[in-house]
Amino acid sequence: NVFLWLSWFLVLALLSLAGVTQTSSSPTQASEPPNPTEEQPPLNTGSLSFPWSHLRLPEYIVPLHYHLLLHPNLTILSYIGTVRIELQVQNNTNWVVLHSKGLRITTATVLDQNLAHLSDQVLPVLHNPTHEQVAIFSPRALTGGQKYFLFLEFGADLGDGFYGFYRSTYRTSTGETRTLASTHFEPTSARMAFPCFDEPSIKANYSISIRRSPAHTALSNMPVVKVLDDGLMEDRFAVSVRMSSYLVAFIVCDFRSVSATTASGVKVSVYAAPEKWQQTHYALKAAVKLLEFYEKYFNISYPLPKQDLVAIPDFQSGAMENWGLITFRETSLLYNPTTSSASDRLWVTKVIAHELAHQWFGNLVTMEWWNDIWLNEGFATYMEYISVDTTYPKLRVEDYLLDTCFVAIGRDSLNSSRPISSVAESPTQIKEMFDTVSYNKGACVLHMLRHYLTDQVFQSGIMRYLRRYSYSNARNQDLWDSLANYLYAGEHLDLTTMMNTWTLQTGVPLVTVARQGSRLVLKQERFLRTTHPSDPAWPSLQQGYLWHIPLTYRTDTSTSIHRHLMTTLTDSVEVGEEVGWVKVNVDMAGYYLVHYDGSGWDDLIQLLKNNHTALSFMDRTHIIHNAFQLTTAGRLSLDKALDLIGYLRSESHTVPLLQGLAYLEAFYRMVERMDIPDVTQNLSTYILWYFRGVIDRQTWSDKGSVSERRLRSELLSLACHLGDLPCLEQAQRSFTHWLDSNSTLSLPADVTETVFSVGAQEDSGWASLLHIYTLSLSETHKHKILSALASSRDTNKLHRYLGLEGEVIRTQDLDSLIVMVARNPRGHHLAWSYVQKYWSTLVDKFQLGSFSIRNIIIGTTGQFFSTEELTEVRVFFESIHEQASQLRVTQVAMDNIQKNILWMQRNLGTLRSWLNQQTEERKGEGGRGVGREREQ
Repeated sequence: NVFLWLSWFLVLALLSLAGVTQTSSSPTQASEPPNPTEEQPPLNTGSLSFPWSHLRLPEYIVPLHYHLLLHPNLTILSYIGTVRIELQVQNNTNWVVLHSKGLRITTATVLDQNLAHLSDQVLPVLHNPTHEQVAIFSPRALTGGQKYFLFLEFGADLGDGFYGFYRSTYRTSTGETRTLASTHFEPTSARMAFPCFDEPSIKANYSISIRRSPAHTALSNMPVVKVLDDGLMEDRFAVSVRMSSYLVAFIVCDFRSVSATTASGVKVSVYAAPEKWQQTHYALKAAVKLLEFYEKYFNISYPLPKQDLVAIPDFQSGAMENWGLITFRETSLLYNPTTSSASDRLWVTKVIAHELAHQWFGNLVTMEWWNDIWLNEGFATYMEYISVDTTYPKLRVEDYLLDTCFVAIGRDSLNSSRPISSVAESPTQIKEMFDTVSYNKGACVLHMLRHYLTDQVFQSGIMRYLRRYSYSNARNQDLWDSLANYLYAGEHLDLTTMMNTWTLQTGVPLVTVARQGSRLVLKQERFLRTTHPSDPAWPSLQQGYLWHIPLTYRTDTSTSIHRHLMTTLTDSVEVGEEVGWVKVNVDMAGYYLVHYDGSGWDDLIQLLKNNHTALSFMDRTHIIHNAFQLTTAGRLSLDKALDLIGYLRSESHTVPLLQGLAYLEAFYRMVERMDIPDVTQNLSTYILWYFRGVIDRQTWSDKGSVSERRLRSELLSLACHLGDLPCLEQAQRSFTHWLDSNSTLSLPADVTETVFSVGAQEDSGWASLLHIYTLSLSETHKHKILSALASSRDTNKLHRYLGLEGEVIRTQDLDSLIVMVARNPRGHHLAWSYVQKYWSTLVDKFQLGSFSIRNIIIGTTGQFFSTEELTEVRVFFESIHEQASQLRVTQVAMDNIQKNILWMQRNLGTLRSWLNQQTEERKGEGGRGVGREREQ
């Protein structure tokens, strides 16, 4: 192996030497090594100390163009490379400081504009591993105002995680394991693949060349413009546009692809492992359609000649928007009509829409620093809804927008939340910025702004923003300036002041509404689920909080939507004496909760009971959500919230129906986990009785609209979990038929997971599913099996299951596996024990601050409801203090447990009494259709 390594290095150097006199602007030129006349001894580094003490790089050297040549070896799982970086030097200096992590830099040289060496000695490379930086010392000073070239030779092993230039494998149907090499650089891992200036505002052009065997394909951001064949192939890619280092990408694989061309001539290709090639067709169709939509919506042409979408077998996140070469987890790109459900199809479409939106928001215009990552992620998340709603209206993507905002409020109503724009300096802090606040809250704030400004003003403003900052970087303020310029003449709006209250301030506001005669009296405060106004800490937690809230409301006297900008803590609006009911925050266009004082909630309960369609489905969903959030915060009694959803038998729309049902299911899982038998039994009986009609109307098929299919999937899953006999019998029959057919029978995709979960309760079913998991070529199918296996009530199986990672289950799925086991009432302590025991291993696999680590922490601790468990979690976090102190998520986890404890204290007694009352009323009326009539 050592001999092979040295041979390749020599070949690489000799091949590169041939082009040493070419100019730096040549698009096809690989990076050249230095060409000193004879080997010189290195400079003495003993007297040198690292010249830079900051996390961020100095600004006096700017890279203009990288010439990068890489040669990965997929047999010995390592690679060698050279990079020649054209530099613009702004101040006199002897040092070049840039990023490098885990790379073996073997040669460093600085050349002048004529490619002459500044020194005849090998230049020393100093390392600062804490800051992931290297510094190259040139004994001859680099002069301000001049251009130079930094030439580096380096090598590394292909990573065994999910960052940098890493290896991935897949198995063919014949059992052969094949290897590929792929990259993932966002946010700070380009430095793990090649030495570079790895900050988002340091944009440059890239000329990339990759050496490979003839059996493989090489892909990068740009199309190949030249192929050299000398036994080994060398692909030379076109010069990239100016871009940030985190968007650079390259892959060496043996994948197959399908291609099509957009109306504007962009070649779109989807790549996957050869045997999964048939699952790429839907993604290709969707990608073409969505790319065409964005070109039209932004009125800016997609700037590259091609767009590749690649399904990577080992991939930590959902997808990554590398310019021209988007990489995906297989479940986010591949679609198999026979095994993928309606929800799977929607997910694939949304992820493709998200990543293609990034080609403009993020790639063309990039945030200046990671504190404003929401400018990338919030926009891409929101554009999913705008684009998919237009291109695939039957998917009803708008049904999911409220969920996006509800998830944001869940995080934002904890004291441990953060502002959308937050300080982030270290790589761990930066990774944590890729969270619910940046994605979900960012999208919901943009949704509110679009509704406030109108669609046309919003669209025109973002077009202006994208044009003005193309191939450059932007901050919050730049977006507000671009949008404010489009407000029509005569209307003064201080958009910056308004939007700073949403992006620079933590939390979500609660607007309390009270009727006083003909006026609606309004009061705003920060909404917190873990602190009550009677708590001593309340005043300090509210100090200084004020939002500029674009209020909307409707009444029973008009179909109009009334608007009012609330910029003070208290305010009032005229509604008229004759008004019966008022609904504030129409269709939840605004990112705020509403509490109705006095008779406000009773009026809405009555309205839903008598004429629920007087409110839109979004308004009905929003009311249900707000009511139950307020009960968690101790601001509204639980029985009132339960009375509110007493109308649901009349509900024909999936979204509010599932919203109400989700709270009942959450309460059931809570008391089931806490092992409170009487409440568990009574709640299960109530849900199955109350929703009997809609459960019985579900067919075990894939027929119907996307909404109907979603309802079927979620309802039947819950019914079987609650032990509903007809559901269990049908699921068991389907599972037996499927097994008898040697799994050749195609189960309805929408109920597959439910069927598998019921089948997995028997020893033979569990073993069969595990075997089929190892053979399946459909990742969505495997994910359903993964979930089903985690639902076993046998703790021995769950214990064994957690040990299958690396052997049967891919590391990328380990965080999901742990969380699935934690959600099982028999598995939550098992999962938490696993996390504590293998914490160091988990951090090594996923990196501190990553989504996977955060998912594991929240997913396991979120199942705890007692002060003893809170103490146990606190003690564990103290035992890993050095790591825990770097993470926000540890405080979020503690807040979550505190919220759970408070819920039990505030609401368990009320829930028990309410259910007992329901049981008595059913007995009193012979068990016939009570529910709706109860309050009459």
